[in-house]
Amino acid sequence: MSFAAEDGQALSLPDTSFDAVICSMGLMLFPDPALGLSEFHRVLREKGRIAVSVSTTPERSFVARVSIAIARHVPSRAAAAARFFSLGDASYLRHLFAAVGFHAIETTTETRRFPFQSFDVWFDPIEKGLGNVAQEYVALPTDLRHTVREEVRRALEMDASPGGPVEVEVEVLFCSGQK
Repeated sequence: MSFAAEDGQALSLPDTSFDAVICSMGLMLFPDPALGLSEFHRVLREKGRIAVSVSTTPERSFVARVSIAIARHVPSRAAAAARFFSLGDASYLRHLFAAVGFHAIETTTETRRFPFQSFDVWFDPIEKGLGNVAQEYVALPTDLRHTVREEVRRALEMDASPGGPVEVEVEVLFCSGQK
């Protein structure tokens, strides 16, 4: 087994060299997702399978909801935040798959709830700057960090007691196809 970092839109890998391609929570961040899917199609063997997962909506994301809150206060971040959810529509994703030549395309959406003892427990890694969204958050001025944190806290505690346990609902769209 080997590992290589590649540009998903310009893979250096030979044609028809893989039985399967998996892209977990990344395709929506490609500058041109259709180009990435085209590259995935190219490197798959005949009858090879592809599976991708993408975020659906800000209200059902694990941490990208923080990026959306930031974008409400920093408009220059709006386009980048929206990319997290740009492929969250099943019919659109199926269309992209079909357009590059995949068939036997299937989509399914799964929702999971992740319980936390409190909002603070969930938000702590973000405040520590762990991950790309968290890095965006900690780069904000202090007053704006507080505003964003409170906005996200209110949304997550909407159905919970303030300071009590929270559940973070996450919805993921899966799409698969065959070459």
